[in-house]
Amino acid sequence: MSRFTTPLGFGSTAAEVISGVDLSGRRAVVTGGASGIGVETARALAGAGAEVTLAVRNTAAGERIAAQIIESTGNNHVFVAPIELADPTSVRAFADSWTGPLHILVNNAGVMAEPLNRTPQGWEHQFATNHLGHFGLSLGLHDALAAAGDARVVSVSSSAHLQSDVVFDDIHFEHREYQPWLAYGQSKTANILFAVEAAKRWAADGIVTNALMPGGIRTALQRHVPEEMQRQWDQYQWKTVEQGAATSVLLAASPLVQGVTGRYFEDNNEALPNVEGERNGVAPYALDPESATRLWDLSEKLLAQV
Repeated sequence: MSRFTTPLGFGSTAAEVISGVDLSGRRAVVTGGASGIGVETARALAGAGAEVTLAVRNTAAGERIAAQIIESTGNNHVFVAPIELADPTSVRAFADSWTGPLHILVNNAGVMAEPLNRTPQGWEHQFATNHLGHFGLSLGLHDALAAAGDARVVSVSSSAHLQSDVVFDDIHFEHREYQPWLAYGQSKTANILFAVEAAKRWAADGIVTNALMPGGIRTALQRHVPEEMQRQWDQYQWKTVEQGAATSVLLAASPLVQGVTGRYFEDNNEALPNVEGERNGVAPYALDPESATRLWDLSEKLLAQV
């Protein structure tokens, strides 16, 4: 399978990616649509005519952002709905409340490198939020996605997946020392493995699923990252939020990637294999089909226990 490339690159913005695309009549959900690149992802989709629902934990913030998007795009079809991704009951309620087809699902929300926190089920919170919440949401919305006929699911991962494979023997750090970055990296690897497996399982439903690294963007996502570490990151090139949302928008709506599925993108192109010591590219374990199937089956079992 040859690498998939586009004419776009590192500096492309969401607006440039979606220029000329008409999403009238199409419906989208963006998790975490009230902050960071989620806002710009939602704005780009709404600007192209889509009906957009911001699935957010803080609905007051979501309503403020929705009003701003409506004002800036002239699209009145921007809505807000509550979701707490770490709570399977909340995720199920969101999915159950959805009616009609869904053409675009952007699994964008996340937490990064937080101190150890567990859900009532005992799940490590980053894995529960970043992976299990989005996994449950995607499964819950599967029929709506299938009804669209040509739906796209976008899984926002990170180059931090290079920090850790999914450690199946101790996903929730019950026996090993908790390290925030390993937990975050594991959850981001899970985001890619989800896309790999969903692409296979849902191909017959016309659903394509891809994962991506948005790039380094200064947002509230870094609230748990020490300032000293963030200053060290300044040696690398940061993106604006408009640039950071571009690859999400590419995979969500651009005709350039029509039919492409089960791949991992960065800077608006399919990523190359990671070279050891480098901070870009994709780790082979994140695309491993056996791990993808194993994670899917395990995730179903965990959610079935709730």
